[in-house]
Amino acid sequence: MTVDVLPRPTRADRRARAAVAVLFLTNGALFANLLPRYPEIKADLGIGNAAYGLAVAAFPAGAIAAGLAAGVLVRRLGSARVAVAGTLLTGAGALAAGLADSVAAFAAALFLAGAMDAITDVAQNAHGLRVQRRYGRSIINSLHAIWSVGAVTGGAMAAGAIALGLTRGQHLLVSGVLFGIAACAALRHCLPGPDTEPAAEDDTTGHDTSRDRNTAAPRRVVHVLAALVLIATAGTLVEDAGNSWAALYLSDSLHASATLAASGFIALVGAQFVGRLIGDRLVDRFGQRQVARAGGLIAAAGMGLALAVPTVPGTVLGFAAAGFGVATLVPAAMHEADELPGLRPGSGLTIVSWLMRLGFLLSPPVVGLVADAAGLRTGLLVVPLAGLLVLLLAGVLRPRRT
Repeated sequence: MTVDVLPRPTRADRRARAAVAVLFLTNGALFANLLPRYPEIKADLGIGNAAYGLAVAAFPAGAIAAGLAAGVLVRRLGSARVAVAGTLLTGAGALAAGLADSVAAFAAALFLAGAMDAITDVAQNAHGLRVQRRYGRSIINSLHAIWSVGAVTGGAMAAGAIALGLTRGQHLLVSGVLFGIAACAALRHCLPGPDTEPAAEDDTTGHDTSRDRNTAAPRRVVHVLAALVLIATAGTLVEDAGNSWAALYLSDSLHASATLAASGFIALVGAQFVGRLIGDRLVDRFGQRQVARAGGLIAAAGMGLALAVPTVPGTVLGFAAAGFGVATLVPAAMHEADELPGLRPGSGLTIVSWLMRLGFLLSPPVVGLVADAAGLRTGLLVVPLAGLLVLLLAGVLRPRRT
């Protein structure tokens, strides 16, 4: 029997963890400050729903256009510097979107913000995984939980700015400067040196990566990477179901009041936050594979039952189960992709992040087409199907430490 002795994080490691947590917080908060201003922007520009939808789609389009450049930038400049630069430019894009005086300017600003957000996302996850290797245990889920805190903080700031009567320019300039300063201050405490260092001999799952990083069969690497993309996309599909369709399904199909209809999204995001808070302990104890399988089962069973027996309380609980079930999927897929043998540092993480965002772009129209043809209840079957997909593919993730 082998007894693992986990490394004790140094003071510099703890500072680096706090610094990368600040980067996740600022990334979540910056764009969340802009979202509540969308209705006001739409009204001021005098555009219809179709033009508005096309303009807003510029954000994920920008993310897809620039996402593949993130790995190259991280290798050349370092993940911490790229994350901070991306944060500053994301804030500038959000401010430009708030000040736009035409649909074209609004879309161009969102395209810039989306591109920088994608690059920041890859860079901060790369640095977070680098800190995680120094810790010798899982911390990446807690960082994603802090991103959720940032998103809630940004939304609350926007609501406060609207209540105080601040103009969009005043509000978004304050948020951009505030979180830009926070990101720059965090850079001082990030890990120094390049991001091309190899993974530890025994990573957070007990698998020896040094022996096979450059010897794995290319075909197997492609298969594993494809499975990781599908696992991450399954997580984003469930998130998007809550973002785009929960309130609509509860209000239109189940005739819930406006207040109750909002509870579906809140339940999903809240349960996802809780799942990420406890996710690192679960991963360290049971392994990524078992946690993902259990989460896929919870999401499939919870939302499947809610759709089979449609009631308002049951549906809210179903969305909560789905959010809790997928809480660790995106961090797990990113971690595994970052450790894939045979790939240059940052390449696997970049590919998973890029294709995952493609799923975010395609999910709403696909669900909408199914909903138009067979009803939104049928369209929301994407949630339990995503859970079943995770059950089938979770074998590519690492098992429990031995």
